[in-house]
Amino acid sequence: MKALRNYLDKIKPNFEEGGKYHAFQSVFDGFETFLFVPNKTSKSGTHIHDAIDSKRIMSMVVIALIPALLFGMYNVGYQHFHATGATGSFIELFAYGFLAVLPKIIVSYVVGLGIEFVVAQWKKEEIQEGFLVSGILIPMIVPVDCPLWILAVATAFSVIFAKEVFGGTGMNVFNVALITRAFLFFAYPTKMSGDAVWVSGDSIFGMGQAVDGLTVATPLGEAATTGAVPPFSWDMVTGLIPGSIGETSVIAIALGAILLLATGIASWKTMFSVFVGGAFMAWVFNTVGPDTPMAHMPWYEHLVLGGFCFGAVFMATDPVTSARTETGKYIFGFLIGVMAIVIRVLNPGYPEGMMLAILLMNIFAPLIDYCVVQGNISRREKRAIKSNN
Repeated sequence: MKALRNYLDKIKPNFEEGGKYHAFQSVFDGFETFLFVPNKTSKSGTHIHDAIDSKRIMSMVVIALIPALLFGMYNVGYQHFHATGATGSFIELFAYGFLAVLPKIIVSYVVGLGIEFVVAQWKKEEIQEGFLVSGILIPMIVPVDCPLWILAVATAFSVIFAKEVFGGTGMNVFNVALITRAFLFFAYPTKMSGDAVWVSGDSIFGMGQAVDGLTVATPLGEAATTGAVPPFSWDMVTGLIPGSIGETSVIAIALGAILLLATGIASWKTMFSVFVGGAFMAWVFNTVGPDTPMAHMPWYEHLVLGGFCFGAVFMATDPVTSARTETGKYIFGFLIGVMAIVIRVLNPGYPEGMMLAILLMNIFAPLIDYCVVQGNISRREKRAIKSNN
């Protein structure tokens, strides 16, 4: 690492003002601060001095996502081999999934970071680090058969219109990864809904079996279209079911949640409240809901199916788009859980529900914080008046 540090110090003058590569100063700064914590210190004002900066936080979130990503790669191979009747070893199944998912990760980062590099150069600012997380979230929440060109278009749309127009990282109102999924859902519904998109039907480098007309439904999709509630199985927990790449395994997601909570990066209040809200609303529908399959699905199945767990752990806890007051985090998370189940039960066209619930609450997060702060101010005023009297 010392040799790398010395090399960067040697070439750094070329990227500073007056250097022959000064036009790419923000690009160099982005790579340098990704590899090493900046050694700059504040000269005035009040600051908290800490070795953990935004890039280190984002890197920790990426690490927390790795278990779900790796299992998602294996599940892609498992679902393909299972659906096509092919046979293969653990290594073949994982290799198949790895080769199917890797191009999506590359496209996501190339397009998203490419746009951020261009914007940083144009604005003569440092490169923001937020896309380190968004870039890996996007491939994990889309179907494995989503065409790369569509993924590229959706990623570009979300980075430009959900992030950069608001001012970049820390200024966006909506979760960037979820805007990508929403764009895909509404602009290319045949690639995000239906039965044939959740399992790959291709053969990759001779692995697996290429088939046409493959039809495999997710458990939620099956419940919404056929009217039959799938019986609970441990596959719903382990993740060996059709679904988006990174959203199926509750165990892998829980490992990431433990890391985020242990490091203090994610709020347990938001995370816990999402599950409480979802369980409560599912219980309400179980008790007094309409006579539909989704309304009668047990609350624990609602929590382990679809993107509920993934959304609660990695999306709802986004510090930029979620509530920031401590009381507001409880309210924000609870309402996400409630809205996700309401959407699932009352609108069969959106059996997932979590995406729209989080995006909806992204809108209301500032209002929730405002109400909490104003409530605190009012209570303090009353206490002050009472003590003065």
